[in-house]
Amino acid sequence: MDRRSFLTKASIGGATAAAASTLAAPLYAQGNRTLTLVTTWTRGLAGVHDSAQRVADTITAMSDGALTVDLKAAGELVGAFDVFDAVTSGQADMYHGADYYFVGQHPAYAFFTAVPFGMTAQEIVNWYHHDGGMELHDELGQIFGLKSFLAGNTGAQAGGWFRREIAGPEDFNGLKFRMPGLGGLALGKLGASVQNLPGGEVYQALSSGALDGTEWIGPWADEKAGFQEITKIYYTAGFHEPGAALSLATNRDVFDSLSPSHQKIIEIASGDCHQWNLSQFLSQNGAALQRLQAAGVQVREFPETVWNSFGAASAEVHAENMGDDLYKKVYDSAMASMRSSSAWLTRSEGVYRTQRDRVLG
Repeated sequence: MDRRSFLTKASIGGATAAAASTLAAPLYAQGNRTLTLVTTWTRGLAGVHDSAQRVADTITAMSDGALTVDLKAAGELVGAFDVFDAVTSGQADMYHGADYYFVGQHPAYAFFTAVPFGMTAQEIVNWYHHDGGMELHDELGQIFGLKSFLAGNTGAQAGGWFRREIAGPEDFNGLKFRMPGLGGLALGKLGASVQNLPGGEVYQALSSGALDGTEWIGPWADEKAGFQEITKIYYTAGFHEPGAALSLATNRDVFDSLSPSHQKIIEIASGDCHQWNLSQFLSQNGAALQRLQAAGVQVREFPETVWNSFGAASAEVHAENMGDDLYKKVYDSAMASMRSSSAWLTRSEGVYRTQRDRVLG
């Protein structure tokens, strides 16, 4: 073989290899992109809208504007409860919201916000990042073409606002009450007429008498919403949302079209938002509760008979969903992680808090 023939064949072989290498490489969208983010929150809802804005701004900043997130609050592009379908259909690129609004799509979505007698805020992140929760969130999202991350947390939510005191389980019979997710289903088993309203519609419904009571979030957000203007009876501990997480979900085709660095920015921005938002709520609630009490709000705790009824109703709701294999898989994973985390937290931080309060008075 002469030199010219060798070089020609080598050149062809090299070009073929280069072409094959090019074809094998993933194709990512080039240039700056605007991602439309729809939310379940109207503008101005304390904490929850803040968390959506936080994650949108963080993604934009971390990418130096290569990804610009255009936030559309509830009602600006689609309704609060339409964001899931908007993203799965491609009408929008991302949503920020509470995944338990979407138990109609799959009941296991409740675990990625809160389930009755479920995980606290610390326990849910333990599960999510170290005990398989994130992988299960992804497995669920694959069914609907979503890539999701936790992106906010309200902490433990209050039991709610009532027009009259709750003396026993029978007082829920016929009560018109706003509560989403599996907690709402449990309350329905006590005879309540449960409604699932977007946050921006709750004040008007309670004020007009369409509701006899409502839960929302906690003292700070509830004060901002103005519920103390309508009723003064407030139960500060609830069974339904002991640590309510929020989620950022991206259309999976859109997510897969992003470069690995941009995908990681979305993940990191979501994690930052989770911790920032949780501390936001917890730093505000104590002072807000003092202001509410100074304004005449009567703080109450449910009696044990009511807590027992909450527990029995919640167990019934879980049992009804155990026929779904994925629900059972998520339930078993979440409960195992919760019990493991709680075993240590109760004996360490729990004992410390009790003794600190005793010593400091």
